[in-house]
Amino acid sequence: MKKYFYIPILILLFSFPSSIQSQTDPDEMGAWYLYVFNTRFKKDSLWGIQGDIQHRNFNIIGDLQQLLIRGGITYMPRESPLKLTFGYAHITNGTAGDSKESKIEHRFYQETSFPIKLGKGLYSNHRFRYEMRIMENQDFTTRYRYGLFLNIPLNKIVIEPKTLYLSLYDEIFINGQRKIGDGKTVPFFGLNRLYGAFGYVFRKGLKMQFGMMRQTNNNFGKNQLQLSLHHTL
Repeated sequence: MKKYFYIPILILLFSFPSSIQSQTDPDEMGAWYLYVFNTRFKKDSLWGIQGDIQHRNFNIIGDLQQLLIRGGITYMPRESPLKLTFGYAHITNGTAGDSKESKIEHRFYQETSFPIKLGKGLYSNHRFRYEMRIMENQDFTTRYRYGLFLNIPLNKIVIEPKTLYLSLYDEIFINGQRKIGDGKTVPFFGLNRLYGAFGYVFRKGLKMQFGMMRQTNNNFGKNQLQLSLHHTL
């Protein structure tokens, strides 16, 4: 019964983006390709490193939307599910179409994440992230993010090697400042990302996911295919 208690909550959460009045991007579907990694300095160390490399496209391939390279130092307190992270990301933002113009963003971030097992075969992870953003031709800004991630094994009771699983997440972005310089403003609600994918665990520490993400804000929406490799070293 405990497992089914969460179903109404999940329905409300994942139906949230559909209530946003947004227009579909007239361009073709985009695609993101990701490599995500994490490791510890030693086997039983409280300290480690995590990061990701993402190549994001306005289309399936070739029209660069973003090249994101991110890494951080992690700390996991003893006898606690928390993972604390401080890191930096270097981001190249492209321009849709034939233009080769790009802008650079430097982003420092602090993050807290922790897993919660909701019931038999239902694994969740909660992530809170605070970002400090330095972008070309824009004032210094901050952003708050909360993401709820769910993994549900499909052919086994637990997620282990040779497991096929369903991966879902929803992440909300809130802008810390409305004014960004030169008289420009951004809304309080920055973005919502809703994602669904199938994943497969090849072996301990190595899995792959393929699915789709829907990004929406107050007046815009776009679908992105996602192919990601997740590696624990």
